[in-house]
Amino acid sequence: MSKPRILVARAIFPDIVERLREHFDVEANPDDVIWTPQELAARLADKDGVLTTGSQRIDAALLAAAPRLKICANMAVGYNNFDVDAMTAAGVLGTNTPDVLTETTADFGFALLMATARRMTESEHYLRAGKWTKWSYDMFAGSDIHGSTLGIIGMGRIGQGIAKRGAHGFGMKVVYHNRSRLSPALEAECKATYVGKDELLRTADHVVLVVPYTPASHHTIGAAQLAFMKPTATLVNIARGGIVDDAALAVALRERRIAAAGLDVFEGEPSVHPDLLTVPNVVLTPHIASATVPTRRAMANLAADNLIAFFDGRGPLTPVNQPSTLR
Repeated sequence: MSKPRILVARAIFPDIVERLREHFDVEANPDDVIWTPQELAARLADKDGVLTTGSQRIDAALLAAAPRLKICANMAVGYNNFDVDAMTAAGVLGTNTPDVLTETTADFGFALLMATARRMTESEHYLRAGKWTKWSYDMFAGSDIHGSTLGIIGMGRIGQGIAKRGAHGFGMKVVYHNRSRLSPALEAECKATYVGKDELLRTADHVVLVVPYTPASHHTIGAAQLAFMKPTATLVNIARGGIVDDAALAVALRERRIAAAGLDVFEGEPSVHPDLLTVPNVVLTPHIASATVPTRRAMANLAADNLIAFFDGRGPLTPVNQPSTLR
């Protein structure tokens, strides 16, 4: 019997591609070409499954052009590249890679917070430009992290990881806002207090965003929300592009309405709003919060596990939808 046909839409670890070849007829993309939606659809026309990495949009038009497609395994915890409703209606399963990147992403979120609060990027650029000629009392004086108030919007696994690092490691007071309140046991574990979003923005010294992107969360932070924040506060986004109105943020940074920002994700990435590139008080990183070799390998392996488990009849390990009937 012939093997199911699988597309690996972006370059991943070669040994994991070889692992997939043990189970599937695999078309890989070792040159990591970014295909247009039309090119992706053409490659999926005869495929039964696909391993995506978050940059491939799976929507109704693509599903119509790929009549054999049964499962899309995303190598990411987020899946805003999936039109879940369209996939469910078409009888196509989607999966993601939760849990395996939680601690690594929380590490990075806290590192980005520290770099932002302590003005590390600004000071490095200053040094590299040969401008450091003397010490001065206020040279790149930033804000404290220890003992300050940490506000987290989005208190899932990663948000909880950041809360624990702040509360237990740096003695921070932690407040959070979430669609639903955590259990008392989890709140105690994170030393976190539930508050309304506006109160969080008004009181936090450092605001970290860890919410999934949906149409409802688009521009969760815009000009109005930035106006609530302290002029000494920092904002960190490790969630998804579109959670923050990047144009409004650039204005707030330039006018020093908030002290600084740290961004790992952007609207329309890999493009970055040009105004963000002209303000000094922002730390910019290219969507690397989960980027350690062990974690990226774990993500790729979990995506592969989902494909293997689905086609051998066990069912996907981490589904994001439950179609009533499958293709």
